[in-house]
Amino acid sequence: MKRRDFLKTAATGAVATAAGTALAAPAIAQGTLRWKMVTAWPKNLPGPGVAAQNLADRITALSGGRLEVQLFAAGELVPGRGVFDAVSEGTAELYHAVPAYWGSKSKGILLFGSQPFGLRADEQFGWLAHGGGQALYDEMYGRFGLKPFLCGNSGPQWAGWFRNEITSAEDLKGMRFRTTGLASEMCAKLGMAVQAMGGRDMFQALQSGALDAGEFIGPWTDSALGFYQVAKNYYWPGVGEPSSAEECAVNQEAYNALPADLQQAVAFACESLYNPVWTEYTTKHALALEKLVAEQGVQVKKLPDDVIVAMGNAAGEVIADLREDEDELVRRITESFLTYRKSIAGYMPYADNGQMNARAMDYKY
Repeated sequence: MKRRDFLKTAATGAVATAAGTALAAPAIAQGTLRWKMVTAWPKNLPGPGVAAQNLADRITALSGGRLEVQLFAAGELVPGRGVFDAVSEGTAELYHAVPAYWGSKSKGILLFGSQPFGLRADEQFGWLAHGGGQALYDEMYGRFGLKPFLCGNSGPQWAGWFRNEITSAEDLKGMRFRTTGLASEMCAKLGMAVQAMGGRDMFQALQSGALDAGEFIGPWTDSALGFYQVAKNYYWPGVGEPSSAEECAVNQEAYNALPADLQQAVAFACESLYNPVWTEYTTKHALALEKLVAEQGVQVKKLPDDVIVAMGNAAGEVIADLREDEDELVRRITESFLTYRKSIAGYMPYADNGQMNARAMDYKY
């Protein structure tokens, strides 16, 4: 997109948002309000790109066609990493991305997406819905003129694709590694040279040797991006991101201008997609992993125990830093997360962990 065309589009969006209520009422009266959704993903990328389109379609359907959402993939209207600012400033009405991308805005935001050695997908939603997390999520994003919702989750991510085998924590020092969010801070404390980049850039960097390793999401999305072609060692568990929540954030003025039933349509579209998105990832990750091993020669390997322990100690330092952050809101978010994590961790050995351990025992079934 040419610079002057982009500026013209941005200016038009800003005017529309500034006029918020005045423009929204006539549009609704005529039967249709049209919103732009910008995303951090290529269109229909398996996983997040598919989920973004599903969200746009579901909002349109639940509104009875009164609120039409048109999706713009990364780079079509704004760059993928520019969607937060675009919606905050009114260039678009809503975005689909992940909280892990917005650490430069506030480190407190990162906890709403994933935490090293933190919450699973169901626990993450539980914290927001039943542990006080949503009020803190609203408060943090409200600083930027946004109304946030979780709308999906990738489930457990993987430790990543490594060009060479990992035998000890010493192997990590100086390693050029792609990751995001709080996992990047954990890795940095282990002496890794962390780099943030999109999936396609990660492939090119692995191919050229600019990266030694990197993680993106999991087998379904990762196989579509072709990482197995340039790095055959696929390591688990992805303790940096035990889950990774996807989010939709709406321009607050645009959201407030909606009638109550359309506000509910947006909110319910997000909430109702969380489980379908998560279970689609889980199902298709499993199928993709089988093909990666059987057809592409991928070597699935477990991180050595000393590496996991070293990562856990580094993650503890990251959380300790957040507990002492100069921003009082970041400290409150961190304490809320830790309280919920402690409570749920005390229950899971008897519940989900117990069931999974029993299922793995040697018996005839």
